[in-house]
Parts: sequence; structure tokens; C-alpha cells
Amino acid sequence: MGLRWRALVLLAAFTTLRPEELAELRRKDIDMTASTVRVRMAAPELTTGRRVVGDTKSDAGKRVVTIPSVILPEIQHHLDVFAEKGANGLVFVGPEGGAFRRSSFGRIWRKARDKAGLPEFRFYDLRHTGNTLAAATGASLKELMSRMGHASVRAAMIYQHATSERDRKIADGMDAEIKSKRSGGAANPAGEAPPG
Repeated sequence: MGLRWRALVLLAAFTTLRPEELAELRRKDIDMTASTVRVRMAAPELTTGRRVVGDTKSDAGKRVVTIPSVILPEIQHHLDVFAEKGANGLVFVGPEGGAFRRSSFGRIWRKARDKAGLPEFRFYDLRHTGNTLAAATGASLKELMSRMGHASVRAAMIYQHATSERDRKIADGMDAEIKSKRSGGAANPAGEAPPG
């Protein structure tokens, strides 16, 4: 993706913001101390190419999302080097200083995904990836809805499905808890003394 667009991809994947929300992010929306991004507005691009700044998709879209700390240095680098200056400056601008345009970015995205061997991977799939990762941490339905900016349960339920990988982690966690209790001299679930 190159350095200019790296932070855009990271925020799309790990905060699950919609492309139109990312397009209207301002410097004042990112709080590096609190590790959060505030979604206040959106700027979808119409099929005519016109950029329309306005409200988020729904009231639930107005939200504060915590940024994973591991990507904060890259977000800070982006703010220092590529974002518009001033508190109200756009976070994502093109090389000539213009606002983020889906049409211009699309060419860069397609080239990068093809090079990565993911020719069918859409930019919006980053949001799906992030929501799936959030669900895999054990996030509740309400927490997922808040992070995603959804008012309906239906969309969040998609990410609540159990996976064999998550189920393995649950079983491993239970295993560790049982082993911990047994090694501490507690009776095991069958009521027998621990081996040893």
C-alpha cells in the first residue's frame, strides 16, 4: 500500500470504520493519548464522483472506537507526515493534498491486493475482518454493535458465530483452568485427589 495509505488500511481493519467514515476523519477525531478515534461524520463518494459530507449512516454510527495500541505508532507517523495540518485537517489526503477519493484510491488498492495474491479482496472486507477478530475476542453482541456502529442486532450476529478456532481457544482456556486448580491441590471435577 505504501506509507501514505498504510494507516488507512490499518484503521479500516482494526477499528472497522466504514470507508466513508475514514474519508471524513479529522485530526481532532483521533486521540492518541486515549487511543481512540471518534466517528462524527461521513463523506461517501457518489457514482458521479461527487464527495458528499454529512452525517454517518445512522445515529449508531456516531461512536468512539478504541484503536489497538500496536498500530498507534503507525497512526502517529501518518499524522506527522501525511495528514492535513490543523485540528480540523483531514487525516487522509492524496499526494496533491486533495480529500480522499474512493475512485483514485481504488486503483492503488487493486494493484496492492493483486500483488498480495488477493484479487477478489474488497476494501470493505477489511471491516469484515476486523469485526470477525473483535468477535473472536469474546466481545458481547452489544459491544460488537457499538464498535461497528450498528443499531440492529442482525448485522452484529453475523460475527457472533462460533468458529472451530475460537472453540479450541475456549477449550484450551478451560484446560488451563482445570490444570491450575488440580496443581493447587483442589479436588478435580470427578472428586478424586489430583495425581501425583
